[in-house]
Amino acid sequence: MYLKTLNLRQFRNYQDQKVDFTAAKTILVGNNAQGKSNLLEAVELLATLRSHRMTRDRDLVQEGEAIAQINATLERQTGISDLTLTLRRNGRRSVALNGESIRRQMDFLGVLNAVQFSSLDLELVRGGPEGRRNWLDTLLIQLEPVYAHILQQYNHVLRQRNAFLKKTQNGLNPSYSLTELSTQHSELAVWDAQLATTGTRVIRRRDRAIQRLAPIATAWHGSISGSTEILQIKYVPNIPLEDNHPEEVQQAFLTKIQQRAVAEMHQGTTLVGPHRDEIELTINQTPARQYGSQGQQRTLVLALKLAELQLIEEVVKEPPLLLLDDVLAELDLSRQNQLLDAIQDRFQTLITTTHLGSFDSQWLKSSQILFVKAGEIIRHL
Repeated sequence: MYLKTLNLRQFRNYQDQKVDFTAAKTILVGNNAQGKSNLLEAVELLATLRSHRMTRDRDLVQEGEAIAQINATLERQTGISDLTLTLRRNGRRSVALNGESIRRQMDFLGVLNAVQFSSLDLELVRGGPEGRRNWLDTLLIQLEPVYAHILQQYNHVLRQRNAFLKKTQNGLNPSYSLTELSTQHSELAVWDAQLATTGTRVIRRRDRAIQRLAPIATAWHGSISGSTEILQIKYVPNIPLEDNHPEEVQQAFLTKIQQRAVAEMHQGTTLVGPHRDEIELTINQTPARQYGSQGQQRTLVLALKLAELQLIEEVVKEPPLLLLDDVLAELDLSRQNQLLDAIQDRFQTLITTTHLGSFDSQWLKSSQILFVKAGEIIRHL
């Protein structure tokens, strides 16, 4: 998998910039806030249709413009593909493959695969469960593009059910007749069933992904830490998961909804489902979030990212792109070397940095070096 060209129009701080990639490794050099990360974000959007910065499309479109466009040429074993993502300030985004519009966006996913690793990823360990769920979901979208549709369905049902609970909470009236109360219960039962059906699909896929990722990450972690520490990754769904059979998960889901029914009515929100899942990360059986030193946390995140690369490569049968956003500065020399050794020329890698001091001369010789200033690539070496 090789990204040959990338063209950004009115995207973030780029007016119209084309980049030709001429080496397996490209180092983007520049001061902060010049546009290095924006370039990596564009590649990430083509791979996952998501940005780890979690911004709205309007924030990606240049000030004063109506649309932004990201275009790329990608070479894979199956041939060359031309990808286009059009973002609109006041409308829906659209995608095209080889010049043809694609109605279902999930059909665009899986053409380009990429793993993003940025300094923000340290929040995977330190931050709340939402960040870990988003990380897992983004990985799953690449392993199984249909998951984007499954997650969208679940979130749609969740929003509708929450709106119904909020309305019911605000409208609780002691003088309601039995008929009115019965109608409310019937309507809620419909949302319960839909939530359990769509939620079960999310839970089962998340569980399978962690089952596959965990041993790979543990092996990488052992390698980086010199086998002094044991990493465990455990998926802790909000629904009891004894077995990964759909009927049993769905039944457990409905049972738990019934158990929390009174609390949900009072709080006006859904308290049961995969939007409340956790991914537990422990080092030597101690929660990494609470007790891991900064060094341990960095080793853990590095192991997760290397595991992502390996798992995607195993599933799609080609190595994905690796996007390293200002991450070398966060790693000490030993961890930097572990990462750079793991990459070699196996993965096409785009790296942002404020200076070239982190790289040894061999790396610099074999890399394409681009300088970024105020949304322009000003010099090629």
